[in-house]
Amino acid sequence: MQLEVGQIVEGKITGIMNFGAFIDLGEGKSGMVHISEVARAFVTDINEFIKVGDTVKVKILSIGDDGKISLSIKKAQEAEKPKVERKFQKRPAPGQEIDTTYTWSVKKQESTSFEDMMNRFKATSDDKFSDLKKKNPDAHRTKRGTGVK
Repeated sequence: MQLEVGQIVEGKITGIMNFGAFIDLGEGKSGMVHISEVARAFVTDINEFIKVGDTVKVKILSIGDDGKISLSIKKAQEAEKPKVERKFQKRPAPGQEIDTTYTWSVKKQESTSFEDMMNRFKATSDDKFSDLKKKNPDAHRTKRGTGVK
């Protein structure tokens, strides 16, 4: 079987260390799940979540040039979850029929870098400051030589 990044496969846990677990993927191939990729919760003791001999589904995160395969159990579980879709009904006006065509789905939160957040803050801050200047243009001006505003 050809392994590809993003693929979800089953494997058997062959060893557990403090930093992660080794997974046998079959056909002589094995990979490692880092402790941070075992569960969505913070993992202090990996043995609370998995044990040697368990069969788990894992997602292939990367395959190195040296053949090392990085795996994730939690991302494999997230990929299996169906998307949540809900239908909401608007309250109709008297004498009006109910329209159920609107569907709502959960948006995936985008991870933003600190620089992006800072740039967004600067832009909104500059906009607010320029609005204040427009509303009161004489706030910081003084008449020359008199020291009076």
